[in-house]
Amino acid sequence: MIDTVSTDIPEGAERRLRLDVEDGIGVLTLCRPARLNAWSWESTRQLGLYADRIRFDDSIRAVLLRAEGRAFCAGIDISAPGGAITGRSGAERTHHYYEGIRWAHERFRAFAGLPQPVVAAVQGYCLGFGFELALMADVRIAADDAVFALPEAQLGVAVDAGGDLRVAREAGAGWAKFLALTGRRIDAATAERLRLAQLVVPRDDLDATARAVAAEIAANAPLAVRGVKRDIDAYADAGLDRALDRVAMTAAVTLTSEDVGEGFAAKGAGRVGEFEGM
Repeated sequence: MIDTVSTDIPEGAERRLRLDVEDGIGVLTLCRPARLNAWSWESTRQLGLYADRIRFDDSIRAVLLRAEGRAFCAGIDISAPGGAITGRSGAERTHHYYEGIRWAHERFRAFAGLPQPVVAAVQGYCLGFGFELALMADVRIAADDAVFALPEAQLGVAVDAGGDLRVAREAGAGWAKFLALTGRRIDAATAERLRLAQLVVPRDDLDATARAVAAEIAANAPLAVRGVKRDIDAYADAGLDRALDRVAMTAAVTLTSEDVGEGFAAKGAGRVGEFEGM
């Protein structure tokens, strides 16, 4: 089950993320490279905790979101504890998923709504939730080896963190539908052309470039920087909260469907899923 009670990361517990503060920059690092930084309910909980810490830390003028290893985030960690939500009936299980996803959305909203601008440095695989997480940042710097995709429909589930909505905001509804409905992968150059990445740089230059952009933001007047972020978000995200509630219900229905079992089984077997719409 999801841990919705704890408000700290216990000593000795596995950290999905790490926060370091360096010269006015809060460096938030995905730190499970052996798992390609795959995401879990616990990752979501820790992201919310760090967002709460960053929000009220006046020493942090900007946030750098980065990842260790060869991938930014390869998507959901299906082997993580607490991954499956149970219920005594299909209806109760759908309800539990709906509330769980709404809980996750609240943590993502806290992160995306930080007063400090967030610069994401993306390398390698940025798939599924990884892509959705990167889209929560204000500015995205991509390495030339970055690969982006929203493959959820290929597994029988909805895009459950609002990534398709954010693609629609940045690139237009047509591209959001194209990427989310096909699950196709795009390279860094295409992401830049679609305005989903602001800069593309050689892999070896990614960290330095992203830190330089974060430092440039951190050097500016904090009240002005935070005000600009709030103003632009108020315009760009109009209607987002209502749409995310629809996302939560769509995700809950698909996550409790028969098709999702077939989707993951097919993925594991390296075959094309045979979906029945039930």
